[in-house]
Amino acid sequence: MHADRRAFSLDLAHHRAELVLYYRKSQSYELIVGGIPQSRVSLAYPELLDYPYVRHIARMLDAAAPAGEPLRTVHLGAGALTLPRYVAATRPGSPQIVVEYERALGEAVLQALPLPEGADVTMLWGDARQLAASPPADVGWDNIPFTIVDLWDAARVSAHVSSSEFYALVAKRMSPGGVLAVNLLDGGAFEYARGQAATLAALFGNVAVVLDTRPYGHPPVDNVVVFASDSSLAVAEHPDLLDDNDNDEDDPAGPRPTVLSGAELTRWVDEAAPVTDATAVDSPDPYDPRFPA
Repeated sequence: MHADRRAFSLDLAHHRAELVLYYRKSQSYELIVGGIPQSRVSLAYPELLDYPYVRHIARMLDAAAPAGEPLRTVHLGAGALTLPRYVAATRPGSPQIVVEYERALGEAVLQALPLPEGADVTMLWGDARQLAASPPADVGWDNIPFTIVDLWDAARVSAHVSSSEFYALVAKRMSPGGVLAVNLLDGGAFEYARGQAATLAALFGNVAVVLDTRPYGHPPVDNVVVFASDSSLAVAEHPDLLDDNDNDEDDPAGPRPTVLSGAELTRWVDEAAPVTDATAVDSPDPYDPRFPA
């Protein structure tokens, strides 16, 4: 029996999932799958975003439309629904679609941490690629201005949701000038992330990569966020959008992240080729000994 009534442990097909109380004062909970932290969410303050990569995506959501204006959003990968809660709190009335493969986990999260009253969230259960190819006719998954791809199986992203064919399916559901945000994990020589950036650059006119670590010099594994659009990207034109900490290197949240776009991104991607279904691989294991600690 858990001391906190909302906490739970759940055995999935390949992993064990746990929801634990992270900080009682803000009613913050952390979802852990296969020993890997996946999401943190605050029931008291849904605008509170602990993970830097989540804040980066939130800042781009903030820039996607005037403050408070509803924004149609699709989330591929649910976790504890941190960003759907953020959108519901900051843009009331926003119609949102959330896709989650592990239905038992998604339902357990929703039961333990219900969405706020009035949140307009449609849950779809199943494989993100299959649903992007053929969504239910009544959910309105078309002409979407903001799409978030955060598809994790514990610490890995499957090859079949990281190829150009997959991203093309997602792009067909986006509005002209819509923004795609993809959360990855990589480090070292960034071979995987550079291939993902090359893949998106082959499909979209504008791509920007956001790193919370060094882009060169074999840094340790960390989150990598790739933004893509056929219109200009606010984060490329105004990198200070991501500056939550006034660039204070003593701040626990760290200094301003690195934003790569244009010629700088081309240099970073180097000779990495776009990834297709024929060449795609699962994302690297973060415990791979090739990565520095």
